[in-house]
Amino acid sequence: MFVWSYWKTIFTSPASPSNEFCLSKADKEQYEKEERPESQQEILRRAAKDLPIYTTTASRAIRYCDRCQLIKPDRCHHCSACDICVLKMDHHCPWVNNCVGFSNYKFFLLFLMYSLLYCLFVAATVLQYFIKFWTNELPDTHAKFHVLFLFFVAAMFFISILSLFSYHCWLVGKNRSTIETFRAPTFRNGPDKNGFSLGCGKNLREVFGDEKKYWLLPIFTSLGDGCNFPTRLVIMDPEQLTVSSQNEPAKSSGASQPFPPRPLSESQNRLLASDGQWVESGPEEENVKSGTKKHIIVSLES
Repeated sequence: MFVWSYWKTIFTSPASPSNEFCLSKADKEQYEKEERPESQQEILRRAAKDLPIYTTTASRAIRYCDRCQLIKPDRCHHCSACDICVLKMDHHCPWVNNCVGFSNYKFFLLFLMYSLLYCLFVAATVLQYFIKFWTNELPDTHAKFHVLFLFFVAAMFFISILSLFSYHCWLVGKNRSTIETFRAPTFRNGPDKNGFSLGCGKNLREVFGDEKKYWLLPIFTSLGDGCNFPTRLVIMDPEQLTVSSQNEPAKSSGASQPFPPRPLSESQNRLLASDGQWVESGPEEENVKSGTKKHIIVSLES
């Protein structure tokens, strides 16, 4: 299992955005001709209005890769080592000489877990000979130095891999990548590190899939396509939420709106299809409540 997961982590190609995120030939020519950033952003906003994109740069601009010439999906980043845009990029790992992202993140986690178990097994089996070495009960041969070296290497790798594996387990529970930990994704209401978090159980299923019998096998079972992720509304103060809801129609009709007209809670994913408790109450519920109140008032007046 250790070799299998290591092999899959190395030789699984990083997933790249689909063609729908590429600019059309006309938009690409117009984008290259424009010199003003405002005009270029207008072209990108027009091209991204029908795409499932809910995050922008810190300056509220559409995330565009000049190298790959495409609009970056949420959680997608350009890897300078691989020279491609990688879906849900976590980091570029020199130990596997590959980018760790949406297509092989599960394999990377399994590789860390089986490496940890392998180091623990080696250290446990050599421990008795290591104790005999210090008590001078081990025969005076060259093999005793091999035992000493093997134990220390296994113990040091166990400690280092344990810290890395624990960190990535925490990331899975929070539904974050390493990049998002240091630079929070920017949503409509501002940066939010927990913008993609759906709860520990659903975050785990997003990486390992619905079938628990495949969780420990290096088989791709992650949910989604890597371009669109379920999100939750960023928690705001009631006053800010009222102001933003009142200004929403004007913003959606304006040309400078950097986001699609759909709210964050409308991301299509089966993780959110049957359970609404992970999403804040939307505008439809508020309209129903307000409509009910109006109906009661009218009845009393009549």
